[in-house]
Amino acid sequence: MLLSACGNNPPAPDWQMNAKASAERATQAWLTGNSRVEAAEFARARHEVASTGQPALLARVELLRCAARVAALDMQPCTGFDALAADAAPAEQAYARYLAGRSSAADAALLAPPHRPLATGSATPDAALAAIADPLSRLVAAGVLFQRGQVTPGVIAQAVDTASAQGWRRPLLAWLKVQQARAQAGGAADEVARIQRRIELMTPQPK
Repeated sequence: MLLSACGNNPPAPDWQMNAKASAERATQAWLTGNSRVEAAEFARARHEVASTGQPALLARVELLRCAARVAALDMQPCTGFDALAADAAPAEQAYARYLAGRSSAADAALLAPPHRPLATGSATPDAALAAIADPLSRLVAAGVLFQRGQVTPGVIAQAVDTASAQGWRRPLLAWLKVQQARAQAGGAADEVARIQRRIELMTPQPK
């Protein structure tokens, strides 16, 4: 504390630290399946950012919430962002199109580097996904591929493995059901049964 007080860099304002912490907790709660905590933490994050009076900053928070939903294949319209889109920065507008599966090559330069190959089509879906190190970003990218009808068995397997390794119940269930539907369509009864056992393991059983 003494060192920071004597340094040249001012501390981050309280709203910024509070908003970041609440947004992170909200995202984690959503991924683990706790909708009640997610709603409360997101409301806190939104309140903190709204204190700045800057719609562009609030648009980023809304996009983070929508990205977590795309990761779990919840493809509802991103209405929170849409209400702020007119004041959002070009990068946020490009990311919103990306989340909706409507990004173009022109948007690629505005996206974070890991997502650019998906926007430009410069890599196969499997390779583009494998190159993304961050687990949440990888699941978001998988969700984007799902929206665009470009999921492959390899993409599904990567999404399942990623969600499983993180213990993220909500996206894991969603991706397991996609994997199971593919196996069922292919007549792979043993695979369908194996996936069903995984689903039942995470599904609360009636008492």
